Amino acid sequence: MIEPQEIKDEEHEQILERVAAVDVAKASGMVCLRVPDPARPGRRRSLVWPVDATTNAVLELADRLAAEQVQKVTLESTSDYWRCWYYLLEAAGLDVQLVRARDVRAAPGRPKTDKLDCVWQAKCTERGLLRPSFVPPAEIRVLRDYTRMRIDLTRERTRHYSRLEKLLEDALIKVSAVASSIDTRSVRDMVEALIAGERDPQVLAGLARGRMKAKHDKLTEALTGRFDAHHGELARMLLDQVDALSGQIGTLTARIEELIAAIPEAQGVDPDGTTGPRAGRVPGSPVLPAVDRLDEITGIGRDAAQVIIAEIGLRMSAFPTPGHLVSWARLTPVTMQSGSRSRSAPTGKGDPYLKGVLGSAVAAAARTDTFLGQRYRRLARRRGKLKALVAVARSILVIAWHLLSDRSARYHDLGADYYTTRIDKNRKTRSHIRQLEALGYTVTLTPAA
Repeated sequence: MIEPQEIKDEEHEQILERVAAVDVAKASGMVCLRVPDPARPGRRRSLVWPVDATTNAVLELADRLAAEQVQKVTLESTSDYWRCWYYLLEAAGLDVQLVRARDVRAAPGRPKTDKLDCVWQAKCTERGLLRPSFVPPAEIRVLRDYTRMRIDLTRERTRHYSRLEKLLEDALIKVSAVASSIDTRSVRDMVEALIAGERDPQVLAGLARGRMKAKHDKLTEALTGRFDAHHGELARMLLDQVDALSGQIGTLTARIEELIAAIPEAQGVDPDGTTGPRAGRVPGSPVLPAVDRLDEITGIGRDAAQVIIAEIGLRMSAFPTPGHLVSWARLTPVTMQSGSRSRSAPTGKGDPYLKGVLGSAVAAAARTDTFLGQRYRRLARRRGKLKALVAVARSILVIAWHLLSDRSARYHDLGADYYTTRIDKNRKTRSHIRQLEALGYTVTLTPAA
């Protein structure tokens, strides 16, 4: 007889006595309070009423739920409308959980109304059937707003550069075919000269800096075009937009550094044991600041480290294991198993900002002679570039979990030869011999000198 396997309940799977649920909409929410029925011992009763989605109304609701000694409040993650309810109820000291709409969908065959939906959510809450979504603490939410705004503005600046390149192509200026990028200082000087009225290709090519000076002849040909007044006016507008966005991005970066430095969990520790916003940066420090620890990972820079902290937080207690974190980020292969059949499924969307910065980190690490770079190349040869990218992104996130869980941990690269030094030479030799013999060869091994 096969021994039964024990599957332990997760933290959220608890039977609760006094719960509430809110079916969230834009202007209001339908609230269900589910408590024991004093008139019928052993039975439950549900109280349902609408509440406006305004600050005073939600605060009044929080006072009532606290007076009813509610143990948990469930909110459905409808657009951004849940934020008002979550922030105010959480600030009132209530235990609030946010759940995905697909997890609280009413059972098939039942009518769909706001009242029935919130009652169903409350019933699922009291039985521990709903898995809460990750909502970071308030200081991380503020940090996340800044990092996401910086990413959005950076993308907007890139779009303006693309518009500028299209405008230069319309003016028959092919400088982007010679320069490595259109946002270099050399190209900026040339475009500024064009706007100022300079049309001599020799003079424009003479504005090149650094290694671009060696391309003088190619630049002269590329800068021979038909740049007129209307091109100059539009180019001026685009450059002004780029400069404005660059200034805003710099302001956001400075503010992000201030916010992270003010979080105690992100601060380092000096050799003498002192901690603070500037601690942990001297040689021999037992604890580096969180951004510096993540910055040591191959492919991760300071901006990427700041985004990772803003998206997953600094307290890894929300993710008991690295597997929980990568599963939440949708970087874990999904297996669908039924009977003897098993098939894979897409990983899912996950956090687009976190996935974006991890993808950029993998692209940078893939060009290095390091463990992560070699891991990417090995997987790309066998499984393709997309699967290799997801696998290495998962590895980076696992490393980040360990560095944030243990403040004294440091990243140590295993080296590009990590895999080759762990090959079983005898097994590899036997495998090659069998393959050659299958092709009709007789193999004699002679050790190399």
